[in-house]
Amino acid sequence: MMHQIDPEMKACMDACHECHITCLHMAMNHCLEAGGRHAEPQHMKIMADCAQICAVAIDFMARKSEHHRHICRECAEICRACASSCEGLDGMEDCVAACRKCADACDKMAA
Repeated sequence: MMHQIDPEMKACMDACHECHITCLHMAMNHCLEAGGRHAEPQHMKIMADCAQICAVAIDFMARKSEHHRHICRECAEICRACASSCEGLDGMEDCVAACRKCADACDKMAA
């Protein structure tokens, strides 16, 4: 028998995956190439934090860890901080959207 992942958890894992890849790709490519405010340490750090916590949240959900709720709560908080950091920077719309979608999905999992 195949173990099914709860659809809401699967949606959250998918949102986390998209956010992880988007933040990592944008930070290491677009932001470094753009320079200036895009490459400031605080901005680069929140993007790295966001990508990492998304990967961690996926792992906790995949394991059905009893700790996934507070990891998802933290993930939502960091995603929102990343979205705020990306707002107003040229070409960062995809990152803002991925972060907000992930934060909303993680809020549901944290409830």
